[in-house]
Amino acid sequence: MTKTLSFAAVHFSVAFTVGYLMTGSVVVGGALALVEPAVNTVAYHLHEQVWKSLEARRQRPLNLENPEPVMSA
Repeated sequence: MTKTLSFAAVHFSVAFTVGYLMTGSVVVGGALALVEPAVNTVAYHLHEQVWKSLEARRQRPLNLENPEPVMSA
């Protein structure tokens, strides 16, 4: 848990510093330090869900009699 809290502190600090350096505003830097990690957490969760779905699809045996359609990107 200590490592997680340490990383959170680094993440907030980086978000604040980048926002402050880009705008010169403590308010904007503070807002970024709060909003960016929250949005990033949701994005990470969604990324993990998609990744798990892709891994599960790869592990299923291929049914040659009734193959699933191939989706192109």
